[in-house]
Amino acid sequence: MNQPPASRPAPPATDGADRRRLLLVRHAKAVPKDQPLDDFDRPLCERGKTDAPRTGHWLADSGFTSDLVLCSPSRRTRQTWQLAAAALEDPPPAVYDERLYNAPPSMLVTVLAERGPGLRCLALVGHNSGIHELAVGLCGSGPEDLLERVRAGFPTSGVVVLDVYGGWERLSPGSGTVTAFWSPTD
Repeated sequence: MNQPPASRPAPPATDGADRRRLLLVRHAKAVPKDQPLDDFDRPLCERGKTDAPRTGHWLADSGFTSDLVLCSPSRRTRQTWQLAAAALEDPPPAVYDERLYNAPPSMLVTVLAERGPGLRCLALVGHNSGIHELAVGLCGSGPEDLLERVRAGFPTSGVVVLDVYGGWERLSPGSGTVTAFWSPTD
């Protein structure tokens, strides 16, 4: 099945000397919140268990690899990453950081800045609304169709790929260029 043009990666920036790549991944679909479980312990539902490996296959097929994965330690985010990573030839190491659980964008940026020095590409597996707000906040440029899709929402198992410049400690509103957006509905 062909992907719509909005899902295809944009060409890489020509000046890659200070370019970093950020792969934002929203966890796969989890069981409803009305289950008799603590939110932190909610597992993936059947759809989530099907979609998460598709996320990994899309990352592999698109050539997006990261040096490190920063993942919320909730059950649904851990399951998402484990199922996605199984589709990768050489999965990167993952760090499960408690600060990423349902974190606002400011905390996500703090963790990226702390964990990112020396790394060219980071993946962040997290939750809405924080991960969507971070994507929207960082997207300062890129193809208009991709920018519109990012603003419209961040589906479960979705991936937003951003190029950022100047290092992880310099992440600021509008500092990123969206280069790809994918979701299982593509």
